Amino acid sequence: MKKIIAINGSPRSGWNTDILVREAAAGAASSGAVVEIIDLYKLEKFTGCVSCFGCKTEGHLGQCIRRDGLYEVLEKIRQADGLILGSPVYLGDISAGLRALYERLIFQYITYKTEIRSYNERRIPVVLIVTSNVPAEYDAELLKRYKGTLEAFVGPTQTLASGSTLQVNDYERYNWTMFNAEEKKVRRETIFPQERQAAYQLGADMTKAQ
Repeated sequence: MKKIIAINGSPRSGWNTDILVREAAAGAASSGAVVEIIDLYKLEKFTGCVSCFGCKTEGHLGQCIRRDGLYEVLEKIRQADGLILGSPVYLGDISAGLRALYERLIFQYITYKTEIRSYNERRIPVVLIVTSNVPAEYDAELLKRYKGTLEAFVGPTQTLASGSTLQVNDYERYNWTMFNAEEKKVRRETIFPQERQAAYQLGADMTKAQ
């Protein structure tokens, strides 16, 4: 039975990223996979890569040795048959939490050798989901960049961008005049369900990718 690790890289439970990650996880489960969902912002303290180069030493090649909140997560990914990653877009990039995981996940596999590029000998399919309050096309370059690196060091990667998302239930509370709250709510009721279905399908297809 296949094991899928799903990572929610958003600090907000029950909102856009969390919902889509759980839809993708449900899709994977519907195809018979065992899925574990991990909320990054509920883990013990962790950091991004600290350039200790432990993952380049004999006995630890391709394995991050930093023992913090991400150590067990990285080990679970190492044993998984698929990986779902989700993040909101903050200031044009993925969240700090997911960026930290991404650094640790990728850097451990980089060899700095000409004869072999990656220490990862067990490639797995990846689904990368991002959500943002701007139109989805704004995230195209972001997804292209992360997709390229994930495919080089982890495995074949499918992406999904959900844009112009509903951020809060009450826009008046924050006086956010640059947004049309009613349009956001209509989109949440009409387009977001389609994106949920797309995430579900990506998860379901993941179990067939190997």
